[in-house]
Amino acid sequence: MADNIARVFADAIATDPNRPLLTWYDDASDERTELSGATLANWVAKTANLLVDELALGPGGAAAVLLPPHWQSAAVLLGCWAAGLTVQLPGSPLAEPSGGVDVLFATVERAADADAWSAADRYALALHPFALPLRDVPAGFADYVTEVRAHGDHFTAYPPGGPDHTSLRTRATTRAAELGIAAGDRLLVDVDQYPDPLDWLLAPLSAGATLVLCAHPDPARLTDRRSTERVTHALT
Repeated sequence: MADNIARVFADAIATDPNRPLLTWYDDASDERTELSGATLANWVAKTANLLVDELALGPGGAAAVLLPPHWQSAAVLLGCWAAGLTVQLPGSPLAEPSGGVDVLFATVERAADADAWSAADRYALALHPFALPLRDVPAGFADYVTEVRAHGDHFTAYPPGGPDHTSLRTRATTRAAELGIAAGDRLLVDVDQYPDPLDWLLAPLSAGATLVLCAHPDPARLTDRRSTERVTHALT
């Protein structure tokens, strides 16, 4: 079993990196964004390079991720794991301020919440549909989108993540079985009901599924969406 959770992602895109891997819907804003494995891998690599090359972080480092489910959140989380960091996941006991982390990622709306954390570096995200830069960057933060774009599209170091990563990989495999996710599934997830990254990101990738993530899902659209996206399994 891989000791770095990032290898789960590498395995998930190895067969066909050009197929749709993650499709994001927000029915409240009519947003739809589709990313191939290769496109998401570029964002993941840029994030990992930002952490390693600019912040000099790696195994033993810690990140707090105060982000809701979103395709950009997937890039941040997977980038942190690729760099070997331990990630304090939203909604878990570890997500409470606990003496500080090396880097923190938060939405603009949660910038005030981030004040409770001690973090050497802070990045704000607007989660804009087209990943546009922030117009107004909160004090004490850098704009994630602006900063990450300057970094390389490839990251292959995959340093050992240690026992935290091994445990997370085990939990992801177990959770995929509990949720009935199988290899080859096209999985639709209501992320309002399943906001834990273990459910909407890690368990599906561990099982070899591709993702259709829906925020604020409109029930009237779901039947057509299942057909259009060729959904084989749903968490709603």
